Amino acid sequence: MLFIEYPKCSTCKKAKKWLDDNGFEYESRHIKEENPTFDELKTWYQKSNLPLKRFFNTSGMLYKSMKLKEKLSDMSEEEQLKLLASDGMLVKRPIIVFDDIVLTGFNEILWSEKLK
Repeated sequence: MLFIEYPKCSTCKKAKKWLDDNGFEYESRHIKEENPTFDELKTWYQKSNLPLKRFFNTSGMLYKSMKLKEKLSDMSEEEQLKLLASDGMLVKRPIIVFDDIVLTGFNEILWSEKLK
């Protein structure tokens, strides 16, 4: 299981504690130091069955300063994936990648359903 996080993020800390408390083993990856690549993001997006917008950190300062709320709808999937791959702070976190499961953000109920 791959756990992609920004260690200073309070949601990531809660998610990590939940994983630890539930006995999951995982490899942790710092999203700012090792941003997901275009190919990784494309694969995860396809596996997740989520809208691509769910991979964006819509509450982040960078997302807001770039005015992406207005711009994303005019961008192709490839352009959006390239943008996500350009800076880890644009990517929603935490991300769990486990077999065919890809989860963005932390939702304890959803994680319990999908991972147990």
